[in-house]
Amino acid sequence: MKIVLASNNKGKLAELQSMLEPLGVELIPQGQLFTGEAEEPFHTFVENALAKARFASQHTGLPAIADDAGICVEAFGGLPGVQTAYYATQFGYEKSDANNVRAMLEQMEGKDNRRATMVSTLVAVRSPQDPEPLIAVGRVRGEITREPRGANGFGFDPVMFIPELGHTFAELPTAVKNAYSHRGRASKQLLDMLHDNWL
Repeated sequence: MKIVLASNNKGKLAELQSMLEPLGVELIPQGQLFTGEAEEPFHTFVENALAKARFASQHTGLPAIADDAGICVEAFGGLPGVQTAYYATQFGYEKSDANNVRAMLEQMEGKDNRRATMVSTLVAVRSPQDPEPLIAVGRVRGEITREPRGANGFGFDPVMFIPELGHTFAELPTAVKNAYSHRGRASKQLLDMLHDNWL
């Protein structure tokens, strides 16, 4: 079964492809099929993921999966949330994972409450007008470190410390990270939903 991934993020593609492989799903990044990206005007992960999935399905005629994920920092009232990818730009930095980490550490300086939650919302639609999208949400609670640790992963992985594992996501082997991550948890839910409802 071919499904378009409503993203061109190589990290997301690799993680999701490995998790969906057991179902025999071929995940194709939307950039291989068309140019352009959906607008994401909403303030919640689920609304933005649904908009992206419908957009990708409309432009390809294929079922689509979209992921909207981010980090919600307790000391910032849950922000940056859906603006996670662009976090650094509000502080004058160019958009990049490294700048996001840098900006986060600068903004967290002097803060004792370092609790944060990484959230991944995966939405799958069979068609652009699918009235019954499959929606899976994965969450992982942790703490923002005071300096980057580890070289694996992407995004905020080097500063997201998971107390139960004793490491940041970037310090973990890929298989371990995928098993515990917000995207891993959402993917497992979605895997079950796809199996039960689509296949």
